[in-house]
Amino acid sequence: MTDITSARILILATDGYERSELHVPLEELRKRGATVKIASLKPGEIRSWDDKDWGDSVTVDLTVGEAKLDDYHALVIPGGQINPDILRTSEDAVRLVRAFVDSGKPVAAVCHGPWLLVEADALRGRKATSYHSIRTDVKNAGAIWEDKEVVVDQGIITSRSPQDLQAFVSKIVEEVQEGKHARRAA
Repeated sequence: MTDITSARILILATDGYERSELHVPLEELRKRGATVKIASLKPGEIRSWDDKDWGDSVTVDLTVGEAKLDDYHALVIPGGQINPDILRTSEDAVRLVRAFVDSGKPVAAVCHGPWLLVEADALRGRKATSYHSIRTDVKNAGAIWEDKEVVVDQGIITSRSPQDLQAFVSKIVEEVQEGKHARRAA
């Protein structure tokens, strides 16, 4: 068990992340005392997609290749259409997601973020939710799709959209405090 005040959480994102889906978990988890870092495909800054145009940027703390599973208690994957679509084409990003899933550490994905869980073959036989437009993708990956603000199955946390972020963050805190989860293979 890890108290949230001593937790280290990694957010995996790249250009085109949904602004609120990165900023709300980042800010709320930090407010609760967690150390939160952002990993991306490249160093420097990444830009958000905010409604219908490019939004602000955040500084990347480390690249995906530099991220080490043992340094973190949980992984968070923001959505937006662009962000997870780019990340799921990166072998390093998918490998990192698989490593977190295989470790039993909490993995949280919101909106289109579950596309990375699909690519990592992490949803087969598990309950999950997502943005409604990728529901079929999630179901085709073997998940039992549910239309709920947050769904948890063996420490894999999924939510539908920015409207669900408060429940999403609360569930991340709860799952981090529970610690590693024994998981059956997806």
